Amino acid sequence: MCGRYADPREEEIVEAFDVEAVLAHGEPSWNVSPTQVVRIVVGRAGDAGLPGEGVVRELRAARWGFVPSWAKAVDRSRPLINARAETLTAKPSFRAAASRRRAIVPARGYYEWVTGETGRKTPFFLHPGDNTILGFAGVYEWWRVPDGVDVRGAADGWLCSMAIITRPAMDSIGHIHDRMPVVVPPGLVGAWLDPGLTAVTEVGELLEALPDPVLVPTPRSPA
Repeated sequence: MCGRYADPREEEIVEAFDVEAVLAHGEPSWNVSPTQVVRIVVGRAGDAGLPGEGVVRELRAARWGFVPSWAKAVDRSRPLINARAETLTAKPSFRAAASRRRAIVPARGYYEWVTGETGRKTPFFLHPGDNTILGFAGVYEWWRVPDGVDVRGAADGWLCSMAIITRPAMDSIGHIHDRMPVVVPPGLVGAWLDPGLTAVTEVGELLEALPDPVLVPTPRSPA
């Protein structure tokens, strides 16, 4: 799974993912946790017939903890922070978002905890060895906030929320955790964010085609 991660500075995100419009600003954190408001990169179809038409990449704010559009309320006790790649295009909670609202979640790396022989838990930071920025595959959704309800991250009566997609961990880090975030390599970011890609079968095929990243597990202090 992915329950904590570190996000980059805004200028690093803009450069790494060719962001054209920054709609949400935020400070980087080495310990991003569920239900916090985070930053995601999304692709929006450009204005047809105008110069530069095409997909516009935007940096937006989203609450980490996916809320389906048809949900009656926000699940505060068990937020949907992850979506399994194996069931993404079939599960009712995520199917529509997988088709039309895919995102990149910028990250420096993520954390997993390993329990040692003494029972002490040690956090490991899994990150690229060359300090590049990772792009986790994600999905996002819009939810209409009922009148009188206060939800972190909501604005103008709407909540944008997201989940990070996970897959079985590759062999090199399987001893740390059996699952890992899906990482979209730079050359396939455009395909993942393409608003013209709406067939769930093709989305599933793209997910399966994404290669495993090269990650370095580094022990960190519990602090």
